[in-house]
Amino acid sequence: MTHHQQPAFAVACEECDIDVEPDSANETVDFYRRHRRQTGHDVVLTRADLEFEPPASDDLVTVIAGLEKRYENGVPIGIVAAAMSEQGFSVGETLEEIYEVRMTGALYEPRDDHLAAF
Repeated sequence: MTHHQQPAFAVACEECDIDVEPDSANETVDFYRRHRRQTGHDVVLTRADLEFEPPASDDLVTVIAGLEKRYENGVPIGIVAAAMSEQGFSVGETLEEIYEVRMTGALYEPRDDHLAAF
């Protein structure tokens, strides 16, 4: 008998009827970027098994500031997307919000695809 372990993350494009199970949170973002470039479609996280309860807020800076306690040197963008999906945001909507907030100077990227709040 085999034990099938379910991946922690699953992403879907409802327009293409595609489901993907990336190996990590940031791979959900990588999938979104590739899929968006090829099709123009947004994707949603359909499963994000986080080991903790994400901050219950739709304010991006509040979410990232709450998550920073768990991650050194920045919160992976995929984890931010997972937390924001709990509030009904798609991956694309979260990335657009990240871009807008970064332009205000409230966020920075201490390393690639990781965010921190000022």
